[in-house]
Amino acid sequence: MTAWTWRFEKADGAEVQPAVTPEEFTTQGDAESWIGEHWRELLDGGADRVWLYEDSTKIYGPMSLHADES
Repeated sequence: MTAWTWRFEKADGAEVQPAVTPEEFTTQGDAESWIGEHWRELLDGGADRVWLYEDSTKIYGPMSLHADES
């Protein structure tokens, strides 16, 4: 079974523990929906950006959690 997971980082690339603990997602859509629901809490908790992985393969990132950045 494929697992979709997020990596949470500070702006300098240091990994941080997320303020909201994610589950392991079975689809990319579920993972993206979760980040859409929780990005403000993650940002408030110290994460600046995220990376999405499918198992150990990096799919995309870094994606900023700051609303004024693309």
